[in-house]
Amino acid sequence: MTHIDLSAQTCQSQRAGSFPRLGRRILTALLAALLTLAAVAARSPVAGASLPQTDHSDWLTVAIDSALPERYYNRLLSLLVYRVKTLDTSDGLKKVLLLDRSSGADVTIGLTPLAKADGAAIYTRFYAPVVAFDTVTDDISLEELAARWQGEGGGPLVVTREYEAELTALLGARMAESVIVTDTNGILALVEADASAVSIVPFDRLYPRFKVLSVDGVNVLDNRLDPSTYSLAAAVAVRGTYAAELVEVLSARVTNASNRDAGHLTTLVMTGVTAMTRVTALRMEQKGYDYPARIISSTLAAADITHISNEVPFIEGCVVNAAQDNLTMCSDTTYWAALEAVGTDIVGLSGNHVNDFGRDGARESIGWYRENGIAIYGSGLNVEEACAPLLWEHNGNRFAFIAALAFGPSFAWATDELPGACYYYDHKERIFETIKKLRTEVDVIAVELQYLETYNPYPTAQQVVEFREVREQGVDIVTGVQSHVPQAFEAYGPEGLRRPGVIVYGLGNLFFDQMWSWQTRTELIARHTIYRGRVMSTEILTAVLEDYAQPRWATEAERAGLLRTIFDAAPARAE
Repeated sequence: MTHIDLSAQTCQSQRAGSFPRLGRRILTALLAALLTLAAVAARSPVAGASLPQTDHSDWLTVAIDSALPERYYNRLLSLLVYRVKTLDTSDGLKKVLLLDRSSGADVTIGLTPLAKADGAAIYTRFYAPVVAFDTVTDDISLEELAARWQGEGGGPLVVTREYEAELTALLGARMAESVIVTDTNGILALVEADASAVSIVPFDRLYPRFKVLSVDGVNVLDNRLDPSTYSLAAAVAVRGTYAAELVEVLSARVTNASNRDAGHLTTLVMTGVTAMTRVTALRMEQKGYDYPARIISSTLAAADITHISNEVPFIEGCVVNAAQDNLTMCSDTTYWAALEAVGTDIVGLSGNHVNDFGRDGARESIGWYRENGIAIYGSGLNVEEACAPLLWEHNGNRFAFIAALAFGPSFAWATDELPGACYYYDHKERIFETIKKLRTEVDVIAVELQYLETYNPYPTAQQVVEFREVREQGVDIVTGVQSHVPQAFEAYGPEGLRRPGVIVYGLGNLFFDQMWSWQTRTELIARHTIYRGRVMSTEILTAVLEDYAQPRWATEAERAGLLRTIFDAAPARAE
């Protein structure tokens, strides 16, 4: 075994970070040979002198696995040759020496599952199993992924060669010949063409046309993910004596240490119609003001940004009128307890009932929101306020939210001097100009429209045209908040100059008493994941209304049926 004394100034002509794979062993051998000659010369007896005994107690021998991909190997070798020549340990200063093989080394550096890295990771790479967006299945086991990797699973696995080493560390053995190898751009077409196909892609290369599957119940999109519990994450880790000290020194000198930095991730939950009135209000009076939220609150509150589309004004002392034909609606301010329970951060006010209690009622409601520090948009004391975007920032991700009413009655519309909602058709050019300006100022633009209600999962042809037109302005998330039944979704990748994103034609109700049909009882909640300023995934959560007021999560069978309904309702893609 040879060692390389990293304190020696060797190979200074080799630029740091540019050691090609073919030259690894040549470089190692050359360095070893030079240092061996130096060692022999140093040990040659000099007249009248005795041969000194070499003391190895101040050495720390390190070996880098030569199978590491170049993107890791080159940087680590460069650091260990030029930068990290000694290591301060609990036992004093150690001289770092590089060995050409792992056997006998005090410290080894190589790939391992993150769960087995014991906190000694220099690099981490998270991967996600993905299928076509319109897939009902939500989860896959690590065992099934490993079986597909080894050519024994229940369907094809699609990967790129680029991250073969990491997947080998995670899934065992070497990749079977049956695994379909393609480039990054070819993955989507393959999984969309074969419903049984699964691909594995790096976390930072996700986009909404993929559906991300959880692995044994753990989802890489979870903003509260414990990385040690996620089995599809690989690490370049240090093992052995003084591993923690070496990790600290190396980690401070590497870039792009992880492709999933929780400090740059945001989850945005967007919901459908809220109208805490009629029988919903009656149940809240009977069972508690937070009654509607009790089952779903923990999931919604876990989002970094929780959105509510509230159709009706908050009026102090609003009297409950539970008649189903009551169309003059309000909510008492005490009902905010339900929205507080779900962690509401922002409230869109584009509903056509915002002025049900007149302009004075609208002023009272808007004033109440502002007095309580609640962020609103889509309505205002005048049209300037109503059409203005709401700006928001989380984890470095900058958002702009815009809401508009694309329906009647006209007394719900704001004017230059009167409160109400931003009427879309009168102010469309203004809205589009605002979007154009915002495109250079924020990362994610979300526009919601209160559109024509149809009680049908299929969006109308005109709805498709108009929602796509909004997206074409550079909008990332377009949401229909008018529908009392779930409608189709339309996910987009980074196609040409267009940004990745999603159109949600309708989410259905959230808190509203429409128990009169299965369709109006079913609910969708969109959970968007934004990473480093880009919409990378949209999850569809499914719920069912009970007791005129309280949603519960859909059963597995109910969820499957609901997802099939909205996937079947998706409009044909534009050519």
